Amino acid sequence: MSTARGALIAVLLGAAVSSAAPVAAQTPYVATPAVEPGVGVCPGGLCQPDALESVFEALAETEAGTRDRPVHILQIGDSHTAGDRITGKLRVEMQGRFGRAGRGVMPPGVPYPGYAPYQVTVGARGWVVENAPLQPPAGTPTPRVGLSGVRATGTRDGLMGFDLEPGSEATVLGVCGRGAADGSVLSVEAGGVGRELDLGRGEAEVCRDMTLPTAARSVRLVARGEGAVIDSVRLDGAARGVMLSNLGRVGATLRDLAARDEGIVSAELTAWRPDLIVIAFGTNDGFDDGLDSVAYEAVLRGQIARMRRLAPGASLMLLGAPDALRSGVTGGCSTDGMRAPPSKLAVVRDVQRRVAADLGVALWDWHGRMGGDCSADRLALGAEPLMRGDRVHFTSAGADWIGGILSGDLMGAYDRWKAEAGSVD
Repeated sequence: MSTARGALIAVLLGAAVSSAAPVAAQTPYVATPAVEPGVGVCPGGLCQPDALESVFEALAETEAGTRDRPVHILQIGDSHTAGDRITGKLRVEMQGRFGRAGRGVMPPGVPYPGYAPYQVTVGARGWVVENAPLQPPAGTPTPRVGLSGVRATGTRDGLMGFDLEPGSEATVLGVCGRGAADGSVLSVEAGGVGRELDLGRGEAEVCRDMTLPTAARSVRLVARGEGAVIDSVRLDGAARGVMLSNLGRVGATLRDLAARDEGIVSAELTAWRPDLIVIAFGTNDGFDDGLDSVAYEAVLRGQIARMRRLAPGASLMLLGAPDALRSGVTGGCSTDGMRAPPSKLAVVRDVQRRVAADLGVALWDWHGRMGGDCSADRLALGAEPLMRGDRVHFTSAGADWIGGILSGDLMGAYDRWKAEAGSVD
C-alpha cells in the first residue's frame, strides 16, 4: 500500500471506524501478452471512421502543441465500462502517446463493492450513495441522476477523497450537483490548501470548476452541512493530452442511458466538453429475450440525437455488442455444447450497424475483433484465460487485450486520417 493511499484510508476510516466507510482500491496496470484479433465486418475494426474527424483534429492539435485544453473522451456503458479495465487500457495507450491530461469524470464516492478504478484510489465516509434502478422495458421511477447513474448525498462533515497516482495529478476540480434548500458548501482540500465550493440552493443542477493552487495528488471534499448532492466529480490534469472518463453501470442497457435526467445531463456535458462520446451498451440488451428490435432502434436513434443536441461539438462512436454466451442450452457452439449466444445479441449488433451507418456515427466491431461467434468460449479456454467462466466478462488480462485492440484500431484510423490530410495539404 502506497503512503498516499494509506494516508487517505487512515483519514477516511479512522482508527476505530468500522467497514461502513467504503474505500475503492486503485488497480495497478499490468500489460497482457498479445493475441491476434479477429477480422470482423469493419475495415481495421472501425466503420465510418470519417465520423471521428473532429476528435482526430483535436488529437493532431495536441501533437502539434497548439491545443490549450485536454482532448476529452467520455465512455458511457455497462459493466464493461464500469470496471475500467478496457477503458483503463485505452487511457494508458492514448495518454502514453498524447500526454496525461487528468483522470477525468468519476461517479461520486464508491458506487458498488469492489469498485477499483485505474490511476485513483477513492474513499468516502458520511455520504449516502444511491444507484439508479435498472430500467425494465416498461420503465420505472428513478431518482434524479446524471450520466454516472449515481448520486451521493452528504451528511455534516461527510468526507469524499481521491488519491491519484504519480503523473495523474489534478490541477482542476469539477463537481456537478446541487445544494440543499438553504444552500450547501463543500470544503475542498488539495495541495495542502483549503478552499470552498458553493453548490447553490435548491433543485437546480450546477457544475462548478475550481482551479487548484498546485497540482495535487490528493483531493478531499467535505460537506459543511446536510443535504448536498454530488452527481459526478471531474479531475483534470495538464492543459495538453488526453483525459478519458468511464461512466458505467453494472447490468445497464440503453434504456438506462435514456432514463438519465435531462437537466443534469445537459449541465454535465456543457461542463465536461467531451470531444468524443463512446456509447457502449448492448450486452445486457442482447440478453433480453423480449427485446423488440423496432423499439430498440428508436431508443438508439433517440440517444444519438440527444448526445448530438447536448454536446454538439463531440464526435460519436458506438461500441458494437461483443460476443457473449448463455449457459444451460443444448447443442450450443461452446466446446461443451452447453453455451450459445442469446439470439437477440445478433439483433442488437444488426441495429447498431444499420443506425450507425445511417446517421454517420463511427462503430467499432467489438464482436468481430474478439473473434466472432463463440469467441467468448475460445477466449475463456486459453492457457491464460481472457474471458471469465461466465463467457460474458473479460478477465483483467482479457480486458487489457481487447482494450489494446480498440486503442490500436482508433490510432490506426487516426494515423490514416493524418496521412491523408497531409497528402491533401
